[in-house]
Amino acid sequence: MTKKNILHMISPQGNVSPFDVNMACDAGYDLVIPYTNVNLSDVKGLIQDAIFSRSVSNAKKTGIFICGKDASLALDMLDTAKKSMVPPFEISVFPDPAGSFTTAAAMVACTEKTLKEKFETNFDNKNIIIYGGKGIVGGISAIMCAQNGAKCTIVGYDGIKNVQKKADEYKTRYGVNIIPGDGSTDELNSSFLPEADIIFCAARAGTQVISMEQLNKAKNVKILADVNAVPPAGLEGVGLNDDDSEHPCGGLSIGPLTSGDIKVKTQYKMFEKMCVTDTPLYLNFDEALKTSREILKL
Repeated sequence: MTKKNILHMISPQGNVSPFDVNMACDAGYDLVIPYTNVNLSDVKGLIQDAIFSRSVSNAKKTGIFICGKDASLALDMLDTAKKSMVPPFEISVFPDPAGSFTTAAAMVACTEKTLKEKFETNFDNKNIIIYGGKGIVGGISAIMCAQNGAKCTIVGYDGIKNVQKKADEYKTRYGVNIIPGDGSTDELNSSFLPEADIIFCAARAGTQVISMEQLNKAKNVKILADVNAVPPAGLEGVGLNDDDSEHPCGGLSIGPLTSGDIKVKTQYKMFEKMCVTDTPLYLNFDEALKTSREILKL
């Protein structure tokens, strides 16, 4: 009898996302089992129950997906999962809390494509301002770009101390230098724009963060990318379907449905990879960016 592809979804929250369930089933999983309110200390037991319940040859048909809304916790769970394997009993693990790794990867890869095709350049030494940078998508985007040579500023709205804590965390964990930015007033929020080469918005959905009047101060901006698909746009003037569209402030804009299409394809492809692999995969945000680049043929 053909063994089924089984995906165990573990979440530190009270639910898993229907979005993730649908994606996993469409990508090839026959059964998707949710585990909610999971603590870090629970992960080892869940992993070892999963690996020892099937033969080594069928282990490849078992996967773990880590949900939630905390990137650091998701990566801690990934590390714990890897350490809990008992070779040759190993299974694949894929963290994507709140879809943040694949969302960030798609936005970064789309921006990279535009830099290459429209400006014949890359992220090296580019000044990137990330509004909503304290959040999970903004933070991962900053890490990805910094790892590729960019100078990244994450902007928060509740005082510089809290943004500094995030920047310090990223430095300690990922070895990247991220600049904290205080956007707690309109004047402070606008102060980063004159030096911006690239502007990302990963702020709360349905919230305009930067107005057109403010964006007109971004005299050197090449690209604006917004992942907010709920009106109003986080960056005024960025349309849902913008795909290297001319923005009134002078740069090219990438809308949330354009990068969102790549996000969906990236998550699908990563689930698909786990379904067909002959060896265990550990798919962190680096792999998400690699997959988005593959889709865009970068």
